[in-house]
Amino acid sequence: DYLEASDLVFGVSISGDARAYPLRIMGWHEMFNDVIGGVPLALAYCTLCGSGILFETHVAGRAAPLVFGSSGFLYRSNKLMYDKGTNTLWNQFTGQPVVGRLSGSGIALKQRPVVITDWASWVRANPQTRVLSLDTGFRRDYGSGVVYQEYFASPDLMFPAVSDQSVFRQKDYVFGIRSYGGAKAWPIDAFRRQAIINDAVAGVPVVLIGDASTRTVRAYERGDLTLRRTGDQLVSDDGAVWTATEEALTAADGRSLTRVAGHIAFWFAWNGYVGAESELYAE
Repeated sequence: DYLEASDLVFGVSISGDARAYPLRIMGWHEMFNDVIGGVPLALAYCTLCGSGILFETHVAGRAAPLVFGSSGFLYRSNKLMYDKGTNTLWNQFTGQPVVGRLSGSGIALKQRPVVITDWASWVRANPQTRVLSLDTGFRRDYGSGVVYQEYFASPDLMFPAVSDQSVFRQKDYVFGIRSYGGAKAWPIDAFRRQAIINDAVAGVPVVLIGDASTRTVRAYERGDLTLRRTGDQLVSDDGAVWTATEEALTAADGRSLTRVAGHIAFWFAWNGYVGAESELYAE
């Protein structure tokens, strides 16, 4: 009951286990380690690059899941996290170890879907959700819009980072997917003009459902279908009506379209780490 309807949360739901992590808390702490739907996970939130990325923390060949913390170090204005077992530093944006015992191991953490949305929308869709408590064990001002207020309101970076600003400004928000051996980014502003975008990543058809006002984007595989909004319904070109959930798009006839992992980021971070490897959406 401490949350305002408009407060943004990171929302995750796996096997019916729904959790919400308010950005007004996560902005101070920048990491969580949790088990959701039986899956050990960590969300690494880099406030400076505007990205919260959800990773599976069980790695093949290791008996126990990795547990992560924020190191306080930065690279290209992006946080480095560390695992508490080996103190290896990891790149938050790529999910790869970069300095320490596990660097050069070839490990790359698997991404899982996560969404940013407002609390009212999340709890309406997930009435049984659990939500992070203010009882964190630390004394912080967890008020709405407090953490990094000046930084988020400014077009400037806190620390210099090089990015190509010929198309987007350095702190424009994009939604990025890295899957199927490729990568693609969509400007959040594109969803102000259309809530549904039918597109593809590395030749794999996907559909994105977005709301620019809350930085909310969910992506799904769409096969050979094209989807559109008809009134309050999501309809495919074969006439089927679909329901969007945190794990899939589902139709009444039993068909299911898988959710695709992606995340929000400031353009400078996506450009700096993915760069030439990434396609860009063109309307």
